[in-house]
Amino acid sequence: MARDIIQKLESLVPELTEALGQASSLEALEAVRIRFLGRKGALAELMSGLTALAPKDRPAAGKAANQVKAKLTGLWEERANALKAAGQRRSLDQFDPSTPSWQPELGSLHPISRVTREICAVFSGLGFEVVSGPEVENDFNNFEALNLPPEHPARDMQDSLYISDSILLRTHTSPLQVRTMLARKPPLGIIAPGKVYRRDSDLTHTPMFHQIEGLLVDTQVTLADLRGTLTAFVRSIFGSGTRVRFRPSFFPFTEPSAEVDMSCVICGGRGRTDSQPCRVCKETGWVEILGCGMVDPAVFLKVGYDPDACAGFAFGMGVERIAMLKYGIGDLRMFFENDLRFLGQFA
Repeated sequence: MARDIIQKLESLVPELTEALGQASSLEALEAVRIRFLGRKGALAELMSGLTALAPKDRPAAGKAANQVKAKLTGLWEERANALKAAGQRRSLDQFDPSTPSWQPELGSLHPISRVTREICAVFSGLGFEVVSGPEVENDFNNFEALNLPPEHPARDMQDSLYISDSILLRTHTSPLQVRTMLARKPPLGIIAPGKVYRRDSDLTHTPMFHQIEGLLVDTQVTLADLRGTLTAFVRSIFGSGTRVRFRPSFFPFTEPSAEVDMSCVICGGRGRTDSQPCRVCKETGWVEILGCGMVDPAVFLKVGYDPDACAGFAFGMGVERIAMLKYGIGDLRMFFENDLRFLGQFA
């Protein structure tokens, strides 16, 4: 009985060889493997019969079974490698080097980065220097040096994110003005772009957003210089036909202070679009774009400047607001959702 099983095992080798010769694809080859070497294949069926042999016959039959299994596996793997190599050669033969290559999809600047660079380029052309600094600030640079002592009610206008009693995430980029004045003497003109942080989150506010602050200090700087500078900036960004107006306002670090409005870019300053009220300017024809003013003498004293010997102006704007007006975007959160369909429009 042992001899019969051994003969049947050995007969599997020529049978597998014949089946492999007929297999012309990897799919057909897999079917051959399952037929001979699978869990329910011919080899497994014969090996299950070894348990019925007498104990003295089992070693020889088991040895023969292992040898046949190794032979069958080797033959199958050899044929599989040959078919794979043939397939690779066919792929190379069919390759056409003159076929146009796949063009990768290129990225582009984020609209906030694009607008930031455009604003900085305008002011750089007017002679301002771009400066940067830390996003974690001390209370002196962020508030006190800007004429906002601890008890000042204007601090409530900015819901700040404190790290400790005297360290916070900067609420504006004005601390860069303080740092620059502490390190240099006038004349100086700087533009300070960067991220700022406040506890806000809605359609028009986010906890993190971008601001650009500007400062010019010299011996003879007037409100007329401020007006001319900002009018030139607005018309550079939104077009030469854009109207600009200045309204009195209040900021603790400037005196006098003003809000700058420009004619609405959506309705062209008419207050209506297609006989419908303009929702952007609320039918006024004007939209607020930034705040500004002449530097308060108290700020000069904090940084060691003589307010009788120098004068200056400062201004600040939100980059997101400029971008929303420039591109007609209604929801601030679209800038931070990383939707490629939205961002791809600025490529």
